[in-house]
Amino acid sequence: MNIIVITGASSGLGREFALQLNKMHYVADEVWLIARRSDRLEALSKELSYPCERLTIDLSKEEDLNQYKKLLEKKNPVIQILINCAGFGYVGGFQTISYEQQSSMIDLNCRALSQMTYLSLPYMKENSRILQLASSAAFMPQPGFAVYAASKAYVLSFSRAITEELRKQKIYVTTVCPGPIRTEFFELAEQYGSSFTLKKYTMVEAPQVVKAALQASKRKKELSVYGIPMKCFFVISKILPHKLLLVLLRFMK
Repeated sequence: MNIIVITGASSGLGREFALQLNKMHYVADEVWLIARRSDRLEALSKELSYPCERLTIDLSKEEDLNQYKKLLEKKNPVIQILINCAGFGYVGGFQTISYEQQSSMIDLNCRALSQMTYLSLPYMKENSRILQLASSAAFMPQPGFAVYAASKAYVLSFSRAITEELRKQKIYVTTVCPGPIRTEFFELAEQYGSSFTLKKYTMVEAPQVVKAALQASKRKKELSVYGIPMKCFFVISKILPHKLLLVLLRFMK
């Protein structure tokens, strides 16, 4: 049985990945949709032509991740595509957000993504693909977004490393680093502070980001950065010292 696995499938990019793969008529026997909100997973499954396995689990909880592990052991599928979309962030000073909330960010964005990848790899074969959702925030430290940016820097570094490790197995990893996207993300993120003011000028739509990410994955590219502003930001973050960029950001807010 060949499957596609999508975390964070109840909304945002995860939902959009499911819809676009459905339109592409990608050959798979099942799609496994993973998220916490069962009602949204059920609604999404009705929009898809694929048979769906809905896993209503919280990936930040070890016991919930064990459900995924047991289902893999039971069905023994071939994972053609793993899309790790689950994640969230809070905007605000490090001291203004509770440590529990900061920890939960790290837990989901880093630990759960790593564990999902680890559990899935034994079920992947030659030409299987992984899409890891990072962020343009991963390109440099982000005051007022410190833990989120650091967690996405982890995703970027981790994904680049396993890209090399998996090369001989011909399993291909694409790290997706979008800028601001018009999704529910900022409804949660901006509870404690406002985002960088340029956000409104660089905001893009989820379908554009997902389309570019799927094309990059198909071409076996290691990185997908959508849009000219974010591509420029990526290059600048490589050329200029981060200390200088942080000073510039201080005056642009």
